[in-house]
Amino acid sequence: MQLRIKTTFALLLTLAAVSTASAHAQSPDQAPSQAPAPSAPATDKPFHSELALSYSYVRSNAPPGGCGCFSLNGGSATFAWPVKPGSLAVAGEVTIAHAGAAASTSDSLTLSAFTAGARYLPRLGRSPLQPFGQALIGLAHSTGTLVQGSNPGATNAGAAFAANLGGGLDLRASPRFSVRLIEADYLVTTFDNGVNNHQNNLRIGAGLVVRF
Repeated sequence: MQLRIKTTFALLLTLAAVSTASAHAQSPDQAPSQAPAPSAPATDKPFHSELALSYSYVRSNAPPGGCGCFSLNGGSATFAWPVKPGSLAVAGEVTIAHAGAAASTSDSLTLSAFTAGARYLPRLGRSPLQPFGQALIGLAHSTGTLVQGSNPGATNAGAAFAANLGGGLDLRASPRFSVRLIEADYLVTTFDNGVNNHQNNLRIGAGLVVRF
C-alpha cells in the first residue's frame, strides 16, 4: 500500500513539473501575440502626388509701351510629383483665364498657359504650413477678338513661349487635404504685338490641394 502511495505521489509530482516547464516554454512565444508591436500611424502614410485646383485672378496688359491693365478670371490645375520628398518636386500647371472686355475695350481675351518645371518645398518641422517656390516654362495660347481683331499681327497666338515664376503657401488640414491659402506668380508671355512681343501678367490664386 505504501509503495502504491509513493508511486502515485511521484507521478503527480512529475506531471506537475512537466506542466510548469511547458507553461514557461510557451510564454515567450505567446508574448508577441499578446502585445504586438505598434503599427505606424495613418498620418505617416506616404503620398506620391498631389493635385491642386485653384481660382486664378490674372492682371495683364495689352498695349505695348503702356499699362492698359485689365483683369482676367479663371482657374488653374497643378499636378506635383515629389522627386525628393519634403524638399523637391516636379510640377505641371494649366491656367485658363478670360476677360470679356480687355484693355478698356469691348474686345474679349481668353489666355491659357501650359507650364512645367521644378518646385522647392522648404521644411518647417511639424508646422501645418508648407511654403513652396517654383519655376515653370512652357507655352501660352490666346483667343478672342483682342487677338483676332485688334491685333491681327499676333501670328503666334496659337502657341507662344511662357514662363511662370513664383510660389505659395499651403495649410495642411489633414494628411490628405490642404488649403492653398495663396499662390502668386509672375507669368510672362511672348505673343507678337508689333513692338516688344512681351506681356507681363500677375497671377494670384487660392484653392484646394488633394494628395494621392
